Amino acid sequence: MESSIHEVVKYTPSLLPAKHYDTETTEPVSYGLCTMEELLSWRRSVANPFNVASVCLAPRVPSLARCSRRTLVSHDMMGGYLDDRFVQGTNVENPYTFYHWQHIDIFNYFTHQLVTIPPAVWTNAAHKHGVIVLGTFITEWTEGAAMCEAFLKDEESYRAVADKLVQISQYYGFDGWLINIENSLSEVAVKNAPLFLRYLTDQTHERVSGSLILWYDSVTESGELKWQNELNHSNRMFFDACDGFFTNYNWTEANLEWMKDFSGVQGRLADIYVGVDVFARGKVVGGMFETNKALEIIRKHNFSAAIFAPGWVYETHSDKNEFRRNQHKFWALLFDYLYTHQVASHLPFTSSFCQGFGEAFYWRGQIETKRSWLNLTAQEIQPLYSSWDTEAQGRLTSCGCPEEPWNGGSSLLLAGLIPAALKTPVCAPMFSLHVPVDSRIFVALIYKTSSGIKVSLQIKTEDSAHSSHTNVQEVTLASVSSEALKDDQLVSQFSQMCGNPDPDGWTFRCSQLELHGCILTEISLLIQRDGEDTGQNTPFSCHVGEIVVLDVASLQVPPYAVQGLCIDDVVWMRGAGPSPETTSPLLRLGATLRWEYPAELVHHFRVYQRWLRGPDPRIPAGQLQLVGRAYSGLFRVTELVVPEPPSLVELVVEPIIWTGLPIPESHWGRRQLSYTEGIQQ
Repeated sequence: MESSIHEVVKYTPSLLPAKHYDTETTEPVSYGLCTMEELLSWRRSVANPFNVASVCLAPRVPSLARCSRRTLVSHDMMGGYLDDRFVQGTNVENPYTFYHWQHIDIFNYFTHQLVTIPPAVWTNAAHKHGVIVLGTFITEWTEGAAMCEAFLKDEESYRAVADKLVQISQYYGFDGWLINIENSLSEVAVKNAPLFLRYLTDQTHERVSGSLILWYDSVTESGELKWQNELNHSNRMFFDACDGFFTNYNWTEANLEWMKDFSGVQGRLADIYVGVDVFARGKVVGGMFETNKALEIIRKHNFSAAIFAPGWVYETHSDKNEFRRNQHKFWALLFDYLYTHQVASHLPFTSSFCQGFGEAFYWRGQIETKRSWLNLTAQEIQPLYSSWDTEAQGRLTSCGCPEEPWNGGSSLLLAGLIPAALKTPVCAPMFSLHVPVDSRIFVALIYKTSSGIKVSLQIKTEDSAHSSHTNVQEVTLASVSSEALKDDQLVSQFSQMCGNPDPDGWTFRCSQLELHGCILTEISLLIQRDGEDTGQNTPFSCHVGEIVVLDVASLQVPPYAVQGLCIDDVVWMRGAGPSPETTSPLLRLGATLRWEYPAELVHHFRVYQRWLRGPDPRIPAGQLQLVGRAYSGLFRVTELVVPEPPSLVELVVEPIIWTGLPIPESHWGRRQLSYTEGIQQ
């Protein structure tokens, strides 16, 4: 038991930095920097710790350097920092999000503020999938021109700006910058601009592993603001000083044909990101639901693509309930021109297919919080979403389903038709991976199917030493029993991992495999008829709630305990009660919790509170009540209703580890908070 702390309840204005927190609730928020003064005065000691990414950049296969035709997404939506600014998530209906990560390489968060720092929720979601995240440094109009004249006047000035940009990306855990100078430059400024770019690129590479600095097609070597819609002699000097070039959107195929043969491009075709404005503003190729036309031409000439503002599918369609459908349609049209990258990781590999938002929050098939929500940090590793034609004129669609989640806000829905003529299983691709395996592994699947359907798993592996040697095998799944697992302890542990089976149709199946010296590269679901073949077409649906692949040895690792739980930055407030019958404002607590736990072991944390003692000693201590979920060792409790003083409450942190095994309560973090009423002046 951690020692308790004592607070005197005072209703004084919060001393928390106003930019770091929502002024009404003290919820931590993400934000950008609007002035050069803010940028040059930025220091780690006054930075926002909540906006630091908690997920490191995962490796991918192939790596970015070995990917010859890349895809960048630039997310520009309604000024930015919308619902996604809430670091711990928020309650909102029908939000925008993104989940086609396995088809893109780079994610850029774009606003028109001087320095756009990507919200941590986006960095976390992208990094899980091995996607690089870029912030934006932009100057525009007369004010931007004045800024450029000031910071590009000499070496000392441009190095000062570059140093701050490097420090910011390093501190917040994202991977570089898109530099967008959309104003004219003087002779001195344009001469120093490539030097600024080169210094920024070199310094970022030195301090941020896997980083990128990209330049947007805007000013020319003369300092004139004149979009070229291609890389050419007048803007090559900027390309030569950084990692890549993002063209303007009004190109024609003739621009690409010329650029392909331009001497300044040779050996760096992949570093040219041809811009595609999904809003189709100006004279452009494609856009909207014809963006595939632009991608077709870009890939024909072997360039990378920069898809600008794909949030068009959300922003311009008034019925937000149709967002998933529109998102699926948009990306399905691009599928032939995108490349599927393998998520490289180590065991355990798990996913419950949560897309980072939902109509309620589920835990093991049961509703835990009945409110619409958004938190991209909660997004799980995403499967392959698309529609495929199968053998014998069958059809298969893979999409997220908010109606039947197992954990989080959605499950994976596989739906389609088994043609009468098809006598073999329908193969539904789920994951493209690169996971080294050299042990006895445990595989588990939680799912529910329509009647008359049975499923099994198919895994593809390749030899670690000889990648050309591949093996495909079907994994027959059995019920949880000693006969299937051949290990009574495994049976007990799997039962703990899954909890009590949900009576609403969920099926739990598992298997053990011996895999040595190989790489797990694909996981698919095999779907077939169960029972007699009627000679009829068979429509089917299968909700996949969770898949778990882990090293059996990892189940024997002793549990770790939460260390050093502390409570800081306490704020007291009075607020209206949850119902009209409440006559007196309720006492509410805001506080920051910090603790330590091995990040590589934990999936997330559950934060609870419990009333131990209130002003009436006849009322017994209460039960643990869920406050929220944390995805790092930092969490802000906000607007928590607590008993009137004098009282004693306990705040508790439970780790939920990747294997799914419960951690004993003796290993949870606990801290008691006692408080008394302050003397009011």
